[in-house]
Amino acid sequence: MTTKTNPGNFFEDFTIGQVLTHATPRTLTEGDRAAYTSLYPTRFALPSSAAFAQASGFDRHPLEDLVGFHVAFGKTVPDVSLNAVANLGYADCRFLRPVYAGDTISTTSEVIGLKQNSNGKTGIVYVRSNAVDAAGEPVLTWARWVMVRKGDVDAPAPDPVVPELPDAVAAADLPVPAGLTFANYDFDLAGEPHRFADYEVGEKIDHVDGVTISEAEHMIATRLWQNTAKVHFNAQVREDGQRLIYGGHIISLARALSFNGLANAQMIAAINGGSHTAPAFAGDTIYAWSEVLDTAEISDSVGALRLRLVAVKDRQATDFPLRNEEGKYADGVLLDLDLWALIPR
Repeated sequence: MTTKTNPGNFFEDFTIGQVLTHATPRTLTEGDRAAYTSLYPTRFALPSSAAFAQASGFDRHPLEDLVGFHVAFGKTVPDVSLNAVANLGYADCRFLRPVYAGDTISTTSEVIGLKQNSNGKTGIVYVRSNAVDAAGEPVLTWARWVMVRKGDVDAPAPDPVVPELPDAVAAADLPVPAGLTFANYDFDLAGEPHRFADYEVGEKIDHVDGVTISEAEHMIATRLWQNTAKVHFNAQVREDGQRLIYGGHIISLARALSFNGLANAQMIAAINGGSHTAPAFAGDTIYAWSEVLDTAEISDSVGALRLRLVAVKDRQATDFPLRNEEGKYADGVLLDLDLWALIPR
């Protein structure tokens, strides 16, 4: 049997400073918009309506911000997380410019941290990934960390390196699309009257609605993003025989659910940090709530809300404390995401 196939990288295959050029650039199409809308209950006006986008200073309507994120993320999986146990978290993710149908996205990653776990069977790999368009212009940058299996449990552990990552993207550093204006914003068409000044730091918003995940739905979504991680498709990889839901699927579900209460938070400018705090599986029903952590004035017509977006499963979001008495995430909490979103003033 020849060995031309790629088994993916195991923990011992990574080295600090290693640069990974990920295969298969992906050209986005209007089909991605349609597929995203069919998979997630999203209703944000700016990526839904060309006319609404043009009134906001765009030549045409961009795709949902998370479409670009998922596609760029999917490129990294065969080299970074094909042998992952779980994707653990994100930091310093900046949406450097909107993505449109016709854009081609390519991604590279640099290994910035390694730490073997005490069980000797897995380790944490930290990478900084950068996505660019066909002209080489930056589109997206982010750091993430993932738990990866060792192929050889006897392989020596590397010297631990845990990178220092910022707690948040500073408001002054938020990327804002050129020409963006909400001076002529139509709140009726957007779906809610709430603007920047209507939100207060510390305010919590229950997004009310829930979505039950189906097996086919999450596998279609993960295939759409060309994410090949074994835990999402091969039931024999996990001891419990269940296919793990891609964490980005939960992010998009929570973001879509946040429309109810944050319909005017039209664009994600940055993800400051995020943790997938528990696994999700087909049959789970996802709910979400948000907390306003900070606010920032960007221009005369544009403001930014720093939001904690939390996804929980199988009970209304208001029934869940975020943490238990021991200070750990409470049972049923799936996602704790810290992001900046742009909203009309």
